[in-house]
Amino acid sequence: MRYLTQFILATCLIAISCKEVKHEQAQGEKEPKYTKDWESLKQHETPEWFLDAKFGIYCHWGPYSVPEYENEWYAHWMYVNADNPEAKNGKPTKFYEHHVKTYGPLNEFGYKDFIPMFKAEKFNAAEWADLFQKAGAKFAGPVSEHADGFAMWDSDLTEWDVKDMGPKRDIMGELSKEIRKRDMKFIATYHRHWLFGWYPTWDETTDASNPKYAGLYGPKLKKGDNQMPLHPHEIDAGVKRYYPLADKAFNDEWLNRLKEIVDKYDPDLVWFDNKMDVISEEHRKEFLAYYYNHAEKQGKDVVSTYKFYDFAKGSAVLDLERARMSEKQDFPWLTDDSIDWKSWSHISNPRYKSTNRLIDFLVDVVSKNGAVLLNITPRADGTIPEPVKERLLEMGAWLKVNGEAIYGTRTFKIYGEGDAQVIEGHLSEEKNADNTAKDIRFTTKEDVLYAIVLDWPQGQELTIRSLKAGNNLYDYEIDSIEMLGVEGKLNFKTDAEGLKIELPQKAGDYAFSFKIIPKK
Repeated sequence: MRYLTQFILATCLIAISCKEVKHEQAQGEKEPKYTKDWESLKQHETPEWFLDAKFGIYCHWGPYSVPEYENEWYAHWMYVNADNPEAKNGKPTKFYEHHVKTYGPLNEFGYKDFIPMFKAEKFNAAEWADLFQKAGAKFAGPVSEHADGFAMWDSDLTEWDVKDMGPKRDIMGELSKEIRKRDMKFIATYHRHWLFGWYPTWDETTDASNPKYAGLYGPKLKKGDNQMPLHPHEIDAGVKRYYPLADKAFNDEWLNRLKEIVDKYDPDLVWFDNKMDVISEEHRKEFLAYYYNHAEKQGKDVVSTYKFYDFAKGSAVLDLERARMSEKQDFPWLTDDSIDWKSWSHISNPRYKSTNRLIDFLVDVVSKNGAVLLNITPRADGTIPEPVKERLLEMGAWLKVNGEAIYGTRTFKIYGEGDAQVIEGHLSEEKNADNTAKDIRFTTKEDVLYAIVLDWPQGQELTIRSLKAGNNLYDYEIDSIEMLGVEGKLNFKTDAEGLKIELPQKAGDYAFSFKIIPKK
């Protein structure tokens, strides 16, 4: 009986001890803040650093930079021969014809064969980060993986990565360190979902069909399954086209690579290209929950972006592509655009935007509660073309003078005034004309109002019609007005036509910022 009593007592003590350990573990381990449902993910707030930053830089750079032909879609269009369902009128693309003529048949020289030619032998992460900083960027980073399936980081999940092949360097790792050294936020951008159907893995006349290269070219699909998917806005417009949704294996790999990027590089912003709707909704929600909870553990404030309807509204920041809003929005948004009108990657015959266009675009976007992510185009060897450098440095010089009217600002009651009409829509930017001196954009910082004129006015006076007497848009009596970059206060008066400012001597070549200071 004595032994039975001792056994019972010991069992009770063990049970109590186990309960205490479990309690201590439960006390030490907090429940994740975000769960894998949209309502939970919508609780995530856009951090102040992003609201203040306004301007970032990224780059399309990878094996597709080697051929320097037409655009970064070379990896896809080079495979569209006459037998491909995407061929128009049964004719191969000019990419295909160029490729075969220059490099040979696709079963002998495929996209994989550009990888050894992508050496990045002149790449210097510190020089890149210096340039980004001088350009005035507050966040920056590379394309982590484009639609081509080649990872630009040191991945443990694939051999088709930049550490094992090509440059044999951890591009993302090097850039993340140098960018953060300069007090900029590091971003990772991701296009992998496009890989599902990017290559004609069904076409036995090309190397893409070889299972040996499936790690690069993606899963084997049936002929016709490589049609690009529709977005909901296309479906609403009545467009009809069949496409497959990614299978579980592809979904899992898509997610696991993202988790690896988050775990290894701790990005402050993860940006997504469109077409994420080929990925299951559960996997998309799981990524956001994983990323946001990872940031919570690190004590970091992070951002994720999406296009169209790929995440639920309010769960991340909406991003536009080569486009902008026509009106001021009550939510923060982002737009990504390339420094080259024609391409996102370096090509032999670029058509670069002017510095004036780039600055006016930034000002217009910021006045409407947006931010700009500008894409640049490095060469395959890792050098940045001189015309690209020139434009970035000119933007930086402008921001050094006028950044006060951009960084850390918020929107005014109206975004501005002028004749320019913005045409909205995906890839619509080329439809928008350059701005003139009639186009004025507003930003605010507490009770100070900035009026940024997008060209130098004719004559000796600037009239801001929105601020005419009795309009009551500005809640304060004006004490003084200055022009950023010019010493001294400017003469002004307000009448029925508007706020009239006597112009100083012209200083600068691009948009001109007037600081309107209220009486205390």
